[in-house]
Amino acid sequence: QVQLVESGGGLVQTGGSLKLSCAASGRTINVRRMGWFRQAPGKERELVAEIFWSTGNRNYADSVKGRFTVSRANAQNTIYLQMNSLKPTDTAVYYCVLGLPGRNTWDYWGQGTQVTVSS
Repeated sequence: QVQLVESGGGLVQTGGSLKLSCAASGRTINVRRMGWFRQAPGKERELVAEIFWSTGNRNYADSVKGRFTVSRANAQNTIYLQMNSLKPTDTAVYYCVLGLPGRNTWDYWGQGTQVTVSS
């Protein structure tokens, strides 16, 4: 089994920064992509950012482009989400996700970490 463990959430003021981390542990696996979803109360879950292991290509939601950066540490199957210029609308539970090779699905999910941006 594979576990995704997130850390780095918390409370920050508008305009501040936070950095989320996610480490995959358990049995050794190959990774196609990893990413971050978020879900705010009463809203649908949204893919915020993803990164592909073989190419390093990154995709971002329009709402976070230019403010958030996803990066990886290959050896540890670890990813980060650097969040700058945070807004109250970024308040949500952020989930780390992992997709396996040959699949177009998100196969593993973390437990989520709360990010709250105060105005």
